[in-house]
Amino acid sequence: MSLVDLPKVELHLHLEGAASPAFIRGLARQRHVDIEGLFDEQGHYRFNGFTGFLKAYEVATSALTSPADHARLLRAVLEASAEQGVIYTELSISPDLCGGGDLSAWRDYVAAFTEVAAGMAGDITCRGIVTCIRHLGPERAKRTALCAAETMGGFVTGLGLAGDERVGAAKDFAWSFDLGREAGLGLTAHAGEFGGPASVRETLRDLGVSRIGHGVRAIEDLALVDDLAEGQVVLECCPGANIALGLYPGWRQHPVGELYRRGGRVTLSTDDPAFFRTGMAHEYERLHDAFDWDEGVFRDMARTALSAAFCDEATRARLMKRLEDA
Repeated sequence: MSLVDLPKVELHLHLEGAASPAFIRGLARQRHVDIEGLFDEQGHYRFNGFTGFLKAYEVATSALTSPADHARLLRAVLEASAEQGVIYTELSISPDLCGGGDLSAWRDYVAAFTEVAAGMAGDITCRGIVTCIRHLGPERAKRTALCAAETMGGFVTGLGLAGDERVGAAKDFAWSFDLGREAGLGLTAHAGEFGGPASVRETLRDLGVSRIGHGVRAIEDLALVDDLAEGQVVLECCPGANIALGLYPGWRQHPVGELYRRGGRVTLSTDDPAFFRTGMAHEYERLHDAFDWDEGVFRDMARTALSAAFCDEATRARLMKRLEDA
């Protein structure tokens, strides 16, 4: 079986970050939204470094002005993922970008997402991780956590923390994650990307998450790598994104190989594939070339991801059978 056809599970995918330039350009034209300067001469998103990426992301999302726009985007993203062999994906979606953090507006977005997800269920299964944006601060995060708790079930199954890891401390968001935990949501948070190993330890200690978004800089503290493996903490690794943002110079230098070799519960995702010009099939191909990973390694990572997915057990069992039968 080719790497493209191999069934895949993706846990770390930002919905707006998967919006192709063509999609955003066309929608902005329809909505008369000014996105001047967003694209380079080749038609790709234009940004420089992580701060520039965050600004470009904000401009791109300004073209999305309604639940219908976001639903249209979700359908396009799911169709593109399914074409690359993804059978299950979790999308990070923030109420701050879907109704301005208002609970009533957020319910309308969830209804739109739920309808699209149901219509695509024959090809790909998806769930939503309601995501706090770190650099907007802990008070905004509390509103996001409330949105998550009030719409939990069905499409919404997780609470996450994304944004600029260099702003504030993990403990600032403890109230929001306590609320998510009490509501029965799965918990994940970005750490160990632009923050070092200490940020991973702090996030685990202060937020009690079962998964870490990125987490790759744990490799700088091998005792932490051992602790993560022993504690069965799942790492949502996004190698292509890290390379695109200059965290590592190339695929062979990315620590995902060493993390896996040392027993880490490694999974693979694309983060913001439209911005970083990647996709799940591309990630598989480049990692195969870099580390000589065979089909067995990728199947193992897909099983790890599915075992850690924020979904009900019936869905997990159904998709696990699909993984094993392929």
